[in-house]
Amino acid sequence: MAFGRLERTTGPQPMSDINMTPLIDVMLVLLVIFMITAPLMTSSLKLDLPKSDAAQAGGTSPEALAVALTPDGALYLSDEKLDAETFDARVAEAARRAPDIEVQLRADRSVPYGRVAELIGRLQKAGLNRIAFVADPGPATR
Repeated sequence: MAFGRLERTTGPQPMSDINMTPLIDVMLVLLVIFMITAPLMTSSLKLDLPKSDAAQAGGTSPEALAVALTPDGALYLSDEKLDAETFDARVAEAARRAPDIEVQLRADRSVPYGRVAELIGRLQKAGLNRIAFVADPGPATR
């Protein structure tokens, strides 16, 4: 009495090669994302900073407040252009949250010293006393 076939058939063989198409697609998508976002990560504010031999190349530390002053007198807080009242309010709020925060001041070389001193006074009035001047590394020009 035979109820079925006695010989066993071999099932489908496992695939032994890797399909590279999904991996390549993912890598190309990541490449496009990085190509688009890399230019956006640089600062959009262009300043002619003074040069100094002692200046160190490097980015801002996460606990620093970036302040910039352009030749036309515009105030920037972290690459955002603000009017004087809004700037004072935001700086006072930052000083209230973290009184020991460092302010990294970037001022164009053509800005008069009086304007820079006025900005330092605004920062000190808000309660921020740790002020660092940012310069481009390189030989100092006179």
